Amino acid sequence: MPPSPTALSATLPRRTLLRAGALSPLALASLASLPVAAASPAAAPAPAALKPIKLAWNTGAVCGAPIVVAQKQGFFAKHGLDVEYVNFAGSTEQLLEAIATGKADAGHGMALRWLKPLEQGFDVKIAAGVHGGCMRLLAPKAGGVTDLAQLRGRTVGVSDLASPAKHFFSILLARQGIDPNKDVEWRVYPGDLLGVAVEKGEAQAIAHWDPVAYQFLKSGNLVEIASNLSGDYANRVCCVIGVRNSLLREDRPAVQALVRAVLEAQDFSARNPAEAARAYQEYAPKASVEDLTAQLASHTHHHHPQGADIRHEVAQYAEALKSVQVFKPTTDSAKFADRVTTDVLG
Repeated sequence: MPPSPTALSATLPRRTLLRAGALSPLALASLASLPVAAASPAAAPAPAALKPIKLAWNTGAVCGAPIVVAQKQGFFAKHGLDVEYVNFAGSTEQLLEAIATGKADAGHGMALRWLKPLEQGFDVKIAAGVHGGCMRLLAPKAGGVTDLAQLRGRTVGVSDLASPAKHFFSILLARQGIDPNKDVEWRVYPGDLLGVAVEKGEAQAIAHWDPVAYQFLKSGNLVEIASNLSGDYANRVCCVIGVRNSLLREDRPAVQALVRAVLEAQDFSARNPAEAARAYQEYAPKASVEDLTAQLASHTHHHHPQGADIRHEVAQYAEALKSVQVFKPTTDSAKFADRVTTDVLG
């Protein structure tokens, strides 16, 4: 028995059946009453795969909160990135070597921690500054030190002799006419024990960074003498984002995407420090959201120079580091800055 018109219509388009001319008038009438199937929509294109990126940073540094924000607020995904965090608490030389050799693709860290190793030739480029602030010079309320000039002949506690805080406040001391290498003694203590060194009278001031420095300040026993936002450093970058040069050569769009995502997260954090604090708190469970918010609000996460601006700030730092004998006196600061920075978004 031949299939019914209805069965045929289920398997063949109406136009094909009409063209065949093999149906009776009754079958044609039945077919005409059937609904016309809508054309199938074109299949939606598959979403592009996210580019995997390994980003190294020290999760104990509250100023890195925007790195977490970039993930949780979707800035990385928005720019096509699948970012894996690499918590790096080793030396800066090890961090830069990890980036240069591809164990990580990029890193977040303090400019004054990175510049000396970069002078030695690591194949890493600074792509942008990310914020200013987060280092503090503190002294006891009743210790007699109320300004930088009074540190001549005194002892300052630091976490290590290559500490960015030591470098920065050495620069400020040199501006006061104090030789930081001869007129001040720098004594090393574990970061979380710097406050004890002051309490015991072994140091008359301490230089460190948040969140540890902030907690010492909050204790009420210490006062802030200076910070890395003092004077004309109010608009100077503190931390930077750096990338391996090979990634820059092989996949510049991925580097651009990373920088854009990080800088958007910096702006978000500047506008919403409490939300940034909540995003970061899992990395600092002993700190309250209120304390983390206060620290982030005191930093300048809206200041993130790129291109010629970050090159200029790096050159300024290089020149200042020459003045305190951290950089070689023969270093050409402008050429150094040109070599270690890149204008990713330009």
